[in-house]
Amino acid sequence: MTITNPTTPSAAPSVESTGSTDTTGARTPEAADLIGDARERIDALDDRIIGLVQERMAVSAAVQRARMSSGGRRIHLSRENEILGRYRDALGRPGTALAMTLLELSRGRI
Repeated sequence: MTITNPTTPSAAPSVESTGSTDTTGARTPEAADLIGDARERIDALDDRIIGLVQERMAVSAAVQRARMSSGGRRIHLSRENEILGRYRDALGRPGTALAMTLLELSRGRI
């Protein structure tokens, strides 16, 4: 919190003294509000993403069980390469790392 000199006139309260920017790093109340709203949206999106990843893990486990019960292997490398390519094409190089993480979560390390 910023401490202001009470003898110095101020047209508007310091952004730091409003308390609304303590966690956003913003320098104006308007920016702090925008950041706060955006962070709420990001948190909601993250919750959805986590739920989708958990759903993907469950579906992948079912696929692995079916494949292994029919005499196949736990993983199918050509399918994993398709997935890596799809993420790379959509998101660039970081997409490959994301896909690798999803694959690891879904099938464990190989």
